[in-house]
Amino acid sequence: MHREQAYELLTQHLTTQNLINHSLAVEAVMRRLARHFNEDEELWGLAGLLHDIDYDNTKDDPEKHSLMGAEMLAEQGFSDELVYAVKVHNEIHGLPRESLLDKALYATDPLTGLIVAGALIRPEKKLEAVKVKSLLKRFNEKSFAKGANRDQISSCSELGLSLEEFLNMGLEAMQGVAVEMGL
Repeated sequence: MHREQAYELLTQHLTTQNLINHSLAVEAVMRRLARHFNEDEELWGLAGLLHDIDYDNTKDDPEKHSLMGAEMLAEQGFSDELVYAVKVHNEIHGLPRESLLDKALYATDPLTGLIVAGALIRPEKKLEAVKVKSLLKRFNEKSFAKGANRDQISSCSELGLSLEEFLNMGLEAMQGVAVEMGL
């Protein structure tokens, strides 16, 4: 499936713009990571774009989140590698993250929320105003971006990346799609 078709599939299943924006952000970061690791940018981008495709159906039942999405994507003919990465990005299932793709998606999912929070506290409310230095400074503040799981973000070390490197790549990628995200 091509990216345009995947985006159409996503928007058929997700109804809120915030979730669509989150999906665009995760896609952008995953594409950036794929380039960094010389991996398949299309595969990684699609995994990022579609990782929460089931969220409207599972938001009240976290035990089903990502399992339903993985099933939906398998039925659409996506690769086993993509389907498994989507399945394991939800830590509630306790499934092992085996591939670099699995580990990248797991760490990237909450990273985007942290970076968006960094933009929203700025007077401009724009990603271009965010600095990695300020994100690092606020990283350990429990009240800042409460929903962004710091342990999950810190798992970037499983990719061989420091937190600062990961934040740099994530911010750079998201700044590239800031217009689409309205930030």
